[in-house]
Amino acid sequence: MNRELAIIALIVFVTSLFTRSVDPVVPLIADGLLVQIGTAALLSTAFALPYALVQPLLGALGDMMSKTRLMSISLVVLVLSAAVSATAPNFTVLLVSRIAAGIASGGIFPISLAYAGDRIPVAQRQVAISRLLAATMTGNLLGASLAGVVGDLAGWRAVFVVTGLLGLIVTAAALIGFRKVPKETPPGFDLATIGPNYRAIFANPHAKICFGAVFVESLLVFGIFPYMAAILADAGETRASIAGFVLAGFGIGAVLYTVMVRFLLATLGERRLMLGGGLIMAAFLLILTLRLPWPLEFANFVLLGFGFYWLHGSIQVFATELAPQARGSAMAMHSMSFFLGQAAGPIVYGAGFATIGKTPLLIGGAVLIALVGYLCSRTLRRTPQPPV
Repeated sequence: MNRELAIIALIVFVTSLFTRSVDPVVPLIADGLLVQIGTAALLSTAFALPYALVQPLLGALGDMMSKTRLMSISLVVLVLSAAVSATAPNFTVLLVSRIAAGIASGGIFPISLAYAGDRIPVAQRQVAISRLLAATMTGNLLGASLAGVVGDLAGWRAVFVVTGLLGLIVTAAALIGFRKVPKETPPGFDLATIGPNYRAIFANPHAKICFGAVFVESLLVFGIFPYMAAILADAGETRASIAGFVLAGFGIGAVLYTVMVRFLLATLGERRLMLGGGLIMAAFLLILTLRLPWPLEFANFVLLGFGFYWLHGSIQVFATELAPQARGSAMAMHSMSFFLGQAAGPIVYGAGFATIGKTPLLIGGAVLIALVGYLCSRTLRRTPQPPV
């Protein structure tokens, strides 16, 4: 299993480079393609919304066909989308390429979680999933920081060139590596199973809690990311590399979580992790209202990355057990909710900043995310395993 997990972690890593690489260069894209910053920020929505909407289909495919094959196909499409983004003659083409990237990414990370759920016992699953999260967050960290540096040095188009080349290298490595792992035995295509599988998922009372919670946390946390470059610019810091560095703090905090997850589980348990995660995210939003210098904003994003997965990582484990016979579909619905939140976030923050202002909106978000952590800690319970 270690070989399989390493290959999948590599795919997840390079996929996550594509996810956050646009955020630090939003102002550069706006200048280069002659659009408003608010319009350029919608590239995050263009990635996240299709990612979310195709999840029911991709999840069903993941339950019917080889999960490793689906991830490989999706990775090839992702690399092709980077080539189109790098050469986009106008904003419309760039927008369409990000839509394609979002769809392709939707066939990778959720399916990797389902694959881990298929192959790893539940008692060890949170630690294994934390390794995939470490790969994801390392990719987010490098995606944001590398994009900022490359954007400053060579322009925003070079960001897509670099990520595309890295994706091409990983695609070749994955296609070779998957030949050496045990073959899956999927049940094959049977459209008649789709309805019963989704009914089984939503028959579990945990489903609405898991999916609703990840939607809200994603909206409140990731909705702010596309605006951080502009927020820092308002404070006098206009370098894209600094914006990327600040956003990369989230990845550093998340990697710190993956290193400490065994200790945290043993010390606090799942219920306190979920409650504490909501409180840490609330603290992040409250600190954001203070308009601190960028080094302190970086520290705040480290705090956010560390605390976010206290709650989110716990919810992911519960989601893998909603319907074990339809794990691909369950994780697809989990990711659909998560990325619908990411898609809605920039829109909600943009409208909120323009109407009620930054500080009231962030305070309201802090209260709401703390309540989400409390609700999850009170309602999500591990189902007792039958005696052997």
